[in-house]
Amino acid sequence: SETLWEIAKAEVEKRGTNGSEGDGAEIGEKSVFFIGSKNGGKTTVILRCLDRDEPPKPTLALDYTYGRRAKGYNTPKDIAHFWELGGGTSLLDLISVPITSDTLRTFSLVLVLDLSKPNDLWPTMENLLQATKSHVDKVIMKLGKTNPKAVSEMRQKIWNNMQKDHPDRELIDPFPVPLVIIGSKYDIFQDFESEKRKVICKTLRFVAHYYGASLMFTSKSEALLLKIRGVINQLAFGIDKSKSICVDQNKPLFITAGLDSFSQIGSPPIPENDIGKLHAHSPMELWKKVYEKLFPPKSINTLKNIKDPARDPQYAESEVDEMRIQKDQELERYKRSSSKSWKQIELDS
Repeated sequence: SETLWEIAKAEVEKRGTNGSEGDGAEIGEKSVFFIGSKNGGKTTVILRCLDRDEPPKPTLALDYTYGRRAKGYNTPKDIAHFWELGGGTSLLDLISVPITSDTLRTFSLVLVLDLSKPNDLWPTMENLLQATKSHVDKVIMKLGKTNPKAVSEMRQKIWNNMQKDHPDRELIDPFPVPLVIIGSKYDIFQDFESEKRKVICKTLRFVAHYYGASLMFTSKSEALLLKIRGVINQLAFGIDKSKSICVDQNKPLFITAGLDSFSQIGSPPIPENDIGKLHAHSPMELWKKVYEKLFPPKSINTLKNIKDPARDPQYAESEVDEMRIQKDQELERYKRSSSKSWKQIELDS
């Protein structure tokens, strides 16, 4: 008879074989990675998607949780792995943890941007998307050497969101993995001046359409959270994608990937006479310059607000904390002892 270890090993090998062809959907496991503004509401969205009625806690580094959902009666449950990067743009090195050759084919990215802080919006979006894309490109290159068919199918799947006869098909550059951009705190954003809302809405529509991404706004409103939940469930469990669309800047935006167009978005919201004065090498750079003209980015140290997890009460462990205090005291005594020794050596010399 086989041992438990042999059975487990055979099951892993079986899964690896099944996942070596196609897009990996038959494995029943998908990964969704949440990145975005610090305190922007990422945890709230995840908890709502998982039907967990608990207060969100600050994410200090990289959090992981999972959800399960059955496709039908008496069938195995699909598993969705939810990763969340804390700290805004201060912990970019951790992006590489959830994105690997094993997860890439069933991987999706959710970028949550705080609409109530428009001056931080562009740098947060740019830094996170650039860092993520850079790592994804490296993993794709690595995967392509061993499984070029999988890479080809991934790219084809991304382009499937855009209709073959779409007028912008030659003008966009789809993100290498499915991307959803969520604008949070719409309840605060809706009280902004009309012109500011217009600039933010048009800019985010341009960025989302250029990357072949979906775009939607949300708040603590149950109705909006339900719509977001539907979108995340589509990424996590393959639920049917919504075809609804709302591009009215006076309402929460909701635009599924591939349903917008540059002609509907229009040109950057700036007088035509001023556009010629802005020197840009690409449409994306032009939109950035226009956006930052109205919302100049704040120069801040992204690391200064990061708390030490060892000092955070939500991670308190009495025995570990007591040992930590003891070790800290020993270290201080060692430092003082070493300092005295060096001073004595200097005196003797």
